[in-house]
Amino acid sequence: MTDSGFRLKGSVVTTVLLEIQTFSLDDIVFHLKEKIDQVPHFFNQAPIIIDISKMKRGIRIEEFETLIQSVSSLGLGVIGWRCDPENLPAWKSSVTIPLLPASKARSIDTSPVIKKEECPDVVVKTVIEERLVPQTTKVITKPIRSGQQVYSEGDLIVLTQVSAGAEVLADGNIHVYGALRGRALAGVKGDVEARIFCKSMEAELVSIAGNFMLSDTLQDIVWKESAQVLLVDDSLEIVPL
Repeated sequence: MTDSGFRLKGSVVTTVLLEIQTFSLDDIVFHLKEKIDQVPHFFNQAPIIIDISKMKRGIRIEEFETLIQSVSSLGLGVIGWRCDPENLPAWKSSVTIPLLPASKARSIDTSPVIKKEECPDVVVKTVIEERLVPQTTKVITKPIRSGQQVYSEGDLIVLTQVSAGAEVLADGNIHVYGALRGRALAGVKGDVEARIFCKSMEAELVSIAGNFMLSDTLQDIVWKESAQVLLVDDSLEIVPL
């Protein structure tokens, strides 16, 4: 799933995609809040696109405007909407947000890796737009303190620790030659080959190309040991080093 904890400089674009098949405002708000509560920093102030292309019935403009208000109240910024071009509503020109064409970006399911529960009527995804940029490596020699955020357009190498409450992000790989206690997000532009390496896995969250795993799950796999995180068939794997 763009706040102070996930605002990427340059051309990084991470957008939440809300696909609706059956309109139930309570269900939509419930599932959105469920996603946001899992990783608040991942979704806070994130741009969101509402997709009604797969709705089983039409949606009235009053319902659509109420939906926009409800989504905005959760801290997400509605930047546009999508609809089946052959079934556009009569009110399409009456809403203030733009009608967007079908996306060519790669969509990534942001459900937790271990427990994948998907409501058939409400699907929340993160869309990561992939762009070619020069690959550089950033080396950090000092500890990254709580509240700090470090981003690299290529690989990121941290020679010390990443404290709890800190966040490191990279378009490429992340190497932490100390304890990783904060959040680490590699391949933030959609690089599924990116990996995370650390000397001591104590992370709050690890993510590769939008697929994430939280500390509760990490503790059941590997904890306070050297490990690497990689993406295999759209699922994260944690491998001891």
